[in-house]
Amino acid sequence: MKDLSARKRVWRFPAAHMIALGLATCTLSLSAQGWAQDDRMTPIAVPAQPDAIELGTGALPGATAKESWHTQYGSRFARNVTVATLTPFLPDPAKASGAAVVVAPGGGFRTLSMDNEGYDVARALAARGVAAFVLKYRLRQTPADMAGFEQSMKEMFSGAARAPLPVPSAAANDLAPQLADSTAAFRLIRTRAAQWHVDPDRIGMIGFSAGAMLTMATTLSTKEAKPAFIGNIYGPLGSMTVPQDAPPMFAAIAADDPLFGNRDFKLIDDWRTAHRPVEFHLYEQGGHGFGMYPKSTTSTGWFDAFVRWIDMHGMLGRKHQP
Repeated sequence: MKDLSARKRVWRFPAAHMIALGLATCTLSLSAQGWAQDDRMTPIAVPAQPDAIELGTGALPGATAKESWHTQYGSRFARNVTVATLTPFLPDPAKASGAAVVVAPGGGFRTLSMDNEGYDVARALAARGVAAFVLKYRLRQTPADMAGFEQSMKEMFSGAARAPLPVPSAAANDLAPQLADSTAAFRLIRTRAAQWHVDPDRIGMIGFSAGAMLTMATTLSTKEAKPAFIGNIYGPLGSMTVPQDAPPMFAAIAADDPLFGNRDFKLIDDWRTAHRPVEFHLYEQGGHGFGMYPKSTTSTGWFDAFVRWIDMHGMLGRKHQP
């Protein structure tokens, strides 16, 4: 793929590692911490998505299972996504700042937390004057039936706690479909920048768990996307080589995150060593997958901190708006 040439030392995500490290968004921590919502996975009809725009990256090669949705923790999740889409959430023109954010939900590349880490984030950003675009990227195939899906998640999760961190290497091969989708999202937004009142130079990306992995890979292993700023929300923060042109990064994670809270946070030091702007929030509590859920922990404050941070970097000024 022409736009997926790799730079030096970016993450490699072998399939087993992606599944084990990222699936907690939909399988753990909220129930373990006493989250009141129903943790059962209940199938629902695929909802109407009238504003979703197909990205033109084609159908997932070799896919046999069709896209399906379910509810859990009071939120909706999509799986077996075979065609990537982008759903715009545009601010009131009177409030539009010109800044934009591609929002990448998490779910271990096997499911997507569409409400908690997608639509809810996008609506909140739009309310702050930021054009937000929820990326429904293509996923690895899972069993079509719910029972089979639940069993596959349990089997994969059984090794999550002892799974090693991803090995720094080329991400382009392991995440080729997802990187094609994220790159196409940036391309579409820039093509329609005038229509959507977006400054092409102020398009960032934020991701959650596996979506954070995709955000980092999009930043460091593609040439075309070039996000102006990035948010890594409870993604892995292990060491990697950071290029001198890396964008400002905002990172947030809870110390009691069962996947990444007990791992090292050397990526923050790497960003600083490269003399690139970075802000890091380590919350005492919050678990994994807190997203936009209204919890009593201070991790709930990550969103306001993120908006203040992009404002501090001048992303919410209107002077460059088309």
